[in-house]
Amino acid sequence: MDGLLPRDRVGLVGTGMVGATFAYALLQSGLANELVLVDRDAARAEGEAMDLNHGMPFVRPVQIHAGGFEMLAGCDLVVITAGASQRPGQTRLDLLRANAGVIREVVPQVVAANPGGVILVASNPVDILTQIAADLAGLPSGRVFGSGTILDTARFRFLLGKHYGVDSRSVHAHIVGEHGDTELPVWSLATLAGIPIRDVAGPDGLAPDHDSLDAIFERTRTAAYEIIERKQSTYYAIGLGLRAIVEAVLRDQNTVLTVSTPMRGAFGVEGIALSLPTVVGHGGAELVLEIPMSPAEVAAFRHSAETLRAQLAAIG
Repeated sequence: MDGLLPRDRVGLVGTGMVGATFAYALLQSGLANELVLVDRDAARAEGEAMDLNHGMPFVRPVQIHAGGFEMLAGCDLVVITAGASQRPGQTRLDLLRANAGVIREVVPQVVAANPGGVILVASNPVDILTQIAADLAGLPSGRVFGSGTILDTARFRFLLGKHYGVDSRSVHAHIVGEHGDTELPVWSLATLAGIPIRDVAGPDGLAPDHDSLDAIFERTRTAAYEIIERKQSTYYAIGLGLRAIVEAVLRDQNTVLTVSTPMRGAFGVEGIALSLPTVVGHGGAELVLEIPMSPAEVAAFRHSAETLRAQLAAIG
């Protein structure tokens, strides 16, 4: 950045399951020319770099290194996945105190090494941690943002597509607010081929089945808990989601994604990061779209903000 042509250089802080899966997805995509892995456990980062490098004969060449924060200099974007992962029975907010400490340790070092780049936070609870990271970084608006509800939105679209028997990419629907228990579906804007989802006949060709649609949202909201109960953690889908965000930044695509940004007055909300459809390009989260929502949806969005603000205030 800083007036130079992008080098397609990506940094990753945290090489646990989410970080390593994202790195693997990025390697296969051919999007980056360089990938730098940083982890408190230096041996883990080195091992991941070795393993990824051994797959190089099968993909487009990428320079992959492991090292310290100083190696993040010149990165277009740094992805932060460091921190404890959610365990069975835990909510994302249970992770807050421990992972807030991680973010407060990591972000100043990332900014010191690479003040001209974009920072993408994926550690949970992602919205509160994104707000903490943005406050610490002191970078221009949009340069620090979080993965937000990109995964929830993907789950929602997949389940709706499965319900109607169509490609999930043909479903246009968003989950906004918190990446967590207070998230909400924007039913008023959800469409299939331009038809409002709640007006689409069910798979049996009969009248719309609103109870089934409400159940689909509930399955979306609780999906992480169900996966964690079965396999301890989630990482494949979010790894692909992070790859999509990185593509939007590196290629300056101006893609609309439901990422988390510090709110600056949208729907009367300030002082906390939440997800809304957002234009993502080389400058990061470049434009938050204040989409039309019903009064009930606006109230739910504000409730999401109030819940997270209280949690942020509790840890100081």
